[in-house]
Amino acid sequence: MLAVHLEGGVVTVKRRAVPKRKPGFALIRLLAAGVCNTDLELKRGYYGFRGTPGHEFIGEVVEADRSALVGKRVGGEINLACGDCEYCARGLGRHCWHRTVLGIVKHPGAFAEYLTLPERNLHVIPAGLKTEEAVFVEPLAAACEILDQVKIARGERVAVMGDGKLGILIAQALGAHGAEVVHFGRHKAKLKIGGAAEQRVAGAKLPRMAFDTVVEATGSAEGLRQAVGMTKPRGTLVMKSTVHGLVSLDTAPVIVHEITLVGSRCGRFAPALRLLKSGRVNVAPMIHDVMPLSEAARAFDRAEERGVLKVLLKPD
Repeated sequence: MLAVHLEGGVVTVKRRAVPKRKPGFALIRLLAAGVCNTDLELKRGYYGFRGTPGHEFIGEVVEADRSALVGKRVGGEINLACGDCEYCARGLGRHCWHRTVLGIVKHPGAFAEYLTLPERNLHVIPAGLKTEEAVFVEPLAAACEILDQVKIARGERVAVMGDGKLGILIAQALGAHGAEVVHFGRHKAKLKIGGAAEQRVAGAKLPRMAFDTVVEATGSAEGLRQAVGMTKPRGTLVMKSTVHGLVSLDTAPVIVHEITLVGSRCGRFAPALRLLKSGRVNVAPMIHDVMPLSEAARAFDRAEERGVLKVLLKPD
């Protein structure tokens, strides 16, 4: 099979043996996968990654212990948990002490013609939902995770900072929940996709201490600093950006204003699938290109271009 290989900041495509599935795992044929910001950070050196990246995917089950899964379109939760530790017992396998992570930590990713994942990680994709749009279920689940972590009332004004892929999905997910989203970004066209009640092209001056809840998804250290300044005393700042390297932060305003910092990562697939199926989240305008696996290097370059949102990879 063809598989993408990332090492030392260089993206290549290699021929590899089709992986053998272990008991409890499914063998999945790739249908489509998305290049996300984490993949780009891996290329820049995040985690010292070496191997096959990719964790946003939709595939067709080829082999599985559960025969009912065979032939189904599926997406997959990316954390492979042990099932025995204290976090697994609490239903928080994404924090398992012994976890591996699809395409990120010690488990080959989805940028390959075939991949394996535990059957318990898989979610069947509803009929009628296009494969290309279903690829967004993993990042949309990360957006929905905010609502599991922070109580946001319907009608509450919430700031979302960043008009990249994740920022747009967060704005749509919180809007669908009923929040009054004020979306800050640098591009009018991207902000429009987010569909927020209020859209502001970020300038030199941002509102100070104006929101009880601020979600930072700019992908930059400067964005985090700005987000602190926008959060009211006793407010909550949700941190979504994954940035390679150390991030400096003046903690004085965080302490003085008693701001709660909430790290936020992966989320449950069920709410995301409901949103995609209902059409309350519109991801089609975010797909800017579709390329074959054999052109993965060019796809990564395309994904890094200014203004480009989602680039999909498909088998040749």
